Amino acid sequence: MGTEKDIACLWQQLGKEDAVCFDVDSTLVTGEFIDEFASYLGVGNKVQEVTLRAMGGGMKFCEALKERLTIMQPTSTDLKTFAESEQLSLTDGVRRLVEVLNSMQVDIYLISGGFDQLIFPVARLLSIPEENVFANRLLFDEKGQYIGFDEEQPTSQAGGKGKAIEALKQRKIYRHVIMVGDGATDAEACPPADAFIGFGGNVTRESVKKLCSFYVYSFEELIELLKGEKSEIIEDVENGPKKVKSSSINHNNTTSQIRF
Repeated sequence: MGTEKDIACLWQQLGKEDAVCFDVDSTLVTGEFIDEFASYLGVGNKVQEVTLRAMGGGMKFCEALKERLTIMQPTSTDLKTFAESEQLSLTDGVRRLVEVLNSMQVDIYLISGGFDQLIFPVARLLSIPEENVFANRLLFDEKGQYIGFDEEQPTSQAGGKGKAIEALKQRKIYRHVIMVGDGATDAEACPPADAFIGFGGNVTRESVKKLCSFYVYSFEELIELLKGEKSEIIEDVENGPKKVKSSSINHNNTTSQIRF
């Protein structure tokens, strides 16, 4: 995985031959889509208990996904109604970071253990192509009753985020692929990712901090790292307020809402 200095150097050298993969829940957005959907269905507390065990590394993801969906038993109507009515906030700074990476011609992917029907709106909001989204797909019968999930999707399997990175590497030969996320399943994706950056801007998981050598608490920190090498690009992209040191950032400040 490399030292903190090694990973910082990889990040600073990002270019058109590289890719950055972001987790979505509690990374790009401030909450957990599955937990929010479960709350909408009236089983939020039970599902959140499973989520916390999974994200803390206490159980395999596939096992956790099956357990959560067994509790939830969503219908296709539930999913559609939730997608049309609910919202989560983008994490502060993510829109600007994605704009900077796009201006540097870095390929961006979203890799999530959530459901693609809920992840696609995030991708659209950030101008990320839907084909660059790896997520789970719920399956319903002709009456709209839940019957399972597509187990052919790499993210439905143990080590699924790593499998997703292997799949995107088959699409294109990259110099470096960096995974950014808050959870144990994100850390497990390195390798095949060349580096992992832990993110604690929304929730800090001590078990994940122990798994990585590079950990940040805001996306501003990652933008700051690029300033030395890419200062002209960043100045052209940024139209927001003047950046401040990461130590003075309010990590709970959110400004962008996701509408489905």
